[in-house]
Amino acid sequence: MAKENVNRSSCRDVFNAFMVSDAEYAGKYEFPVLFPTYKIPNRLIAFTDALKTKDYDQWVHFYQDDADFERIWRQPRTYLPILKKFKGVILPDFSTYRDMPLAMQIWNIYRSRAVGHWLQSEGIDIIVNIRYGDDRTYDICCDGVSQNCVIAVGSHGTIKVTDDRKFFLQGLDHVIERLKPSAIIVYGSASDAYFFKYKEMGIPIHQFDSDTSTYHSQGVD
Repeated sequence: MAKENVNRSSCRDVFNAFMVSDAEYAGKYEFPVLFPTYKIPNRLIAFTDALKTKDYDQWVHFYQDDADFERIWRQPRTYLPILKKFKGVILPDFSTYRDMPLAMQIWNIYRSRAVGHWLQSEGIDIIVNIRYGDDRTYDICCDGVSQNCVIAVGSHGTIKVTDDRKFFLQGLDHVIERLKPSAIIVYGSASDAYFFKYKEMGIPIHQFDSDTSTYHSQGVD
């Protein structure tokens, strides 16, 4: 479904309507529909590090504190030339904490998808980041995402605590059942205790260590 164009030329675009001006929408909450992605990242770099490097042969990720990348929403055009230099982008990981009001969880999922649609319209390869909070968002977070394509999830900080792990794994089961991804990019741990069943389903799991674990392992060495 497409949206009606409304003339707001006299208004400041405070909610980044330009990002979805030509979007098709899906689901109850009208997330922009994204084109499927089939590429697999060779390496990942955090957004804040991407701003300082000249090594562009990698994909940018946003698995950081929200405060570190909120600027991608507030000043998106500022960072577009930088992101275009890289091989691709895993979409922003705006938080969907379970103790957040549902409206905020939905808004943060929407913001990630709006950024994704805009980046695709600018010719940048993207991978959808699937982030959900409580069970109310398991289905919502799949809206606008194609089946049988590559998706990304962040497991870092989600499987150490029992309650967090329960919601993360339940949600992932739901996402995989609905989207049937061709491959899953995992930022953080991808222990066989939790991911082997997906491998048995024939879904390749491409795991990338979190920056925190990489830092600690280098410190030990």
